[in-house]
Amino acid sequence: MDNKHSQSIPQEVLDQIKLKIGEAIELIKPHAVVMTADERASALRVGDKAFACINKSFAYTQTNPEFVPSFLNVKDFEIDIKDADGHPEVITLINQLYNYFDDTKLAARSEAYSASLYYYGNVQQAAAVNLPGAKAIKDDLKQYFAKTSKSSEEKK
Repeated sequence: MDNKHSQSIPQEVLDQIKLKIGEAIELIKPHAVVMTADERASALRVGDKAFACINKSFAYTQTNPEFVPSFLNVKDFEIDIKDADGHPEVITLINQLYNYFDDTKLAARSEAYSASLYYYGNVQQAAAVNLPGAKAIKDDLKQYFAKTSKSSEEKK
């Protein structure tokens, strides 16, 4: 049995990570925008092509300010431009951290499930030869390994 996940993440490490993530959240909070579900739903969706247009439009406000409408606040536009790319260097690190946890969870669950399948298979064999206590364990675990027939699946 190949076991990639053979060492649990120490609680001290998890505590440090939570502390540092909490510190990062406190750093970003005063500068971040929090949107409601309705605000998120009504926000304009901007793909790469539109984002390129945004950048070019802003550049033109700098080189050709005579065309800036009187109601457009160029300073606010500049603030929006600075954060509009989502700070990919930070997002990349956040995604990397997430992937470390997600891959570890996936490997651990997969290996734990394999181990439980092996155990259940052994309990089934023990119950088949009437070893004491095996039937009770088999009956308790069988709900997690219930097979569904195709005919009952097709009826749904």
